[in-house]
Amino acid sequence: MSDPVIRPARPDDAAALAVLGRQTFIDTFVTGFGIPYPVADLTAFLDASFNAEAITTKLADPGAAWWVAERDGELLAFANAGPNTLPHPDGRASHAELRRLYVSKQAQGLGLGTKLLKISLDWMEANTDGPLWIGVWSGNHKAQKLYAAYGFEKAGEYQYPVGAWMDDEFILRRG
Repeated sequence: MSDPVIRPARPDDAAALAVLGRQTFIDTFVTGFGIPYPVADLTAFLDASFNAEAITTKLADPGAAWWVAERDGELLAFANAGPNTLPHPDGRASHAELRRLYVSKQAQGLGLGTKLLKISLDWMEANTDGPLWIGVWSGNHKAQKLYAAYGFEKAGEYQYPVGAWMDDEFILRRG
């Protein structure tokens, strides 16, 4: 088995990204944190967020960047950054946001999340005219600790829709 390689995502990664995103969301938030999403809400969210067509469209967004960690042809993790969309009064679309940083269950502990975060932050710094932003689930203390180590501080709160269910999220800012 070879070492994982991090590279920019390609359009032909869309189907694998959809599968990885869907499974990682379930492993993290449903199985891991035990969030009791109603089945209809979870299904609607997963179907809308993690399908090949939606990912293909997002990969083609000229303002966004995607990276994947791959080993022997299998995607293990990914990160996505782009113009800020978080609902904070100081936030602007010209600022950069880390939109997703997902590491599959089997790739936990390989350091891929930190490597992808560093790549994302470098890209974000080069593509912003203001602070950097991250939205993170309020109960994900491990992620919050990682982001704090890179200078992010809580700047607000908002609700993130998973179907009709609303997750309590923190808005983190650096700069």
